[in-house]
Amino acid sequence: MAKFKDSDLELTRTSDEMRDVEVQLDFTPNALASVLYRQGETVVLACCTRAKNLPRWFPRDATKGWVNAEYSLLPGSTDSRFQRERRGAKGRTYEIERLIARSLRAGIDLEELGPHSLTVDCDILNADGGTRCASITAATIALRLGVRRLIDQGLCLPATDRKPADAGRDWKPRELSIEEKSAHESAVLPVDVAAISVGLIGEKVYLDLDYVLDSNADVDMNVIGTSDGMLVEVQGTGEESTYSRSQLNSLMDMAEKGLRELHSIQSEILS
Repeated sequence: MAKFKDSDLELTRTSDEMRDVEVQLDFTPNALASVLYRQGETVVLACCTRAKNLPRWFPRDATKGWVNAEYSLLPGSTDSRFQRERRGAKGRTYEIERLIARSLRAGIDLEELGPHSLTVDCDILNADGGTRCASITAATIALRLGVRRLIDQGLCLPATDRKPADAGRDWKPRELSIEEKSAHESAVLPVDVAAISVGLIGEKVYLDLDYVLDSNADVDMNVIGTSDGMLVEVQGTGEESTYSRSQLNSLMDMAEKGLRELHSIQSEILS
């Protein structure tokens, strides 16, 4: 595909306007928490589940938990059928899974979570650019909803309220007040994590790249950040092109704008 100039692009939104975001909670009933997340034409189903045991490499008396993620493009998510990866994740998929997982762990206190193993599965139902970014934003919503439910069920407790090693079978956890549950959720997940793509076409910076923008960008960048203004990861690449420090600053400024909007949506959805 030939590269477009910025003047050749016919867009239905301005260069600093993010695609519309829609979120449906509990799209599937069996998961601890599930989120159907739409960002433009990119659609992600993020499901948070809890395993019965911690990973095998954890010590038996572990007091902290673990959060992992898996990512998959479904066969019908792209314009030509995407073949299922039946023998495990391949290079690109594995790299995205690791990115999502470490992004989620950047926003959670595993000690406050306690000895629980959570997995967030991100399945791409339709791909139109920015699938890894949309997955991170959606997975964070699913993770927070899942943690909130574990707290409501009396399974995720502050360290001082967990079952002592010498407790008998009749031991029951203390019922937390609404305020205590909210405080513990904030301790487990002190921040939300979101991700956004930005790109440079010609001399113009664009926010939230769809497929057309992404495939024609001279520079594209994925920026992952927390709701308190910290960065988790920045992935920036010149596509047969280079970019200056001032252009990098412009890209980051645009990304921060998008992250603020996404964090506001995350907060509103689960408020």
